[in-house]
Amino acid sequence: MNELIQATFSSVNIIPTALLVFVMLYWLAVIFGLLDLDFFDIEVEPDVNADDVSAVSWLNSVLAFFNLGKVPFMVFLTFFALPFWVISILANYYFNDGYSLLGWLYLIPSFVAALFVAKFLTMPFVRVFAAMEKEHESAAAIIGQVCTVMLPANGTDMGQAAVKTTGAPLLLNVRTTMGSAVQKGETALVLEYNAENKFYLIEPYQTI
Repeated sequence: MNELIQATFSSVNIIPTALLVFVMLYWLAVIFGLLDLDFFDIEVEPDVNADDVSAVSWLNSVLAFFNLGKVPFMVFLTFFALPFWVISILANYYFNDGYSLLGWLYLIPSFVAALFVAKFLTMPFVRVFAAMEKEHESAAAIIGQVCTVMLPANGTDMGQAAVKTTGAPLLLNVRTTMGSAVQKGETALVLEYNAENKFYLIEPYQTI
């Protein structure tokens, strides 16, 4: 145990260790409500000219290959940090007799290997987050539209409303803003989507 602790905080393993500690502290902060889940989510939209398009396209392809952008950044980093730390510890334990320079060089193959491990570990989450993103986009498209109330609703009781589409009307679970209510046949404006409780917030709206 003492040997593992010494290896963990040795100079050649300090970068993987620091990254792992950062990830652990992040999830503890999320669990205790100190940070939001998407606090460190990163979306890079570079301002590029025509000469840089191919380079940016290549970079985006690399990121997509490792599922970056398909899963939240911190989820990927979590699945990357642990194998990066484990591979670095094992590489220096079995193949390094205490040479600092060699240990630092081992970080390169350890980093690359951890990327592939993280890609494999995050593959089951790609479809999950893709479905969540599709649901979010569908909800965003409904915000601001006028709906027709099918079942009465108020600020506490759930009702239903229909939004016209190019096909069959889309049926929504709805509640109104506090202090207001809607009855069957009335029209209302869709204000926002409550993803946690799966309903839309609406308010009475009179069409002309």
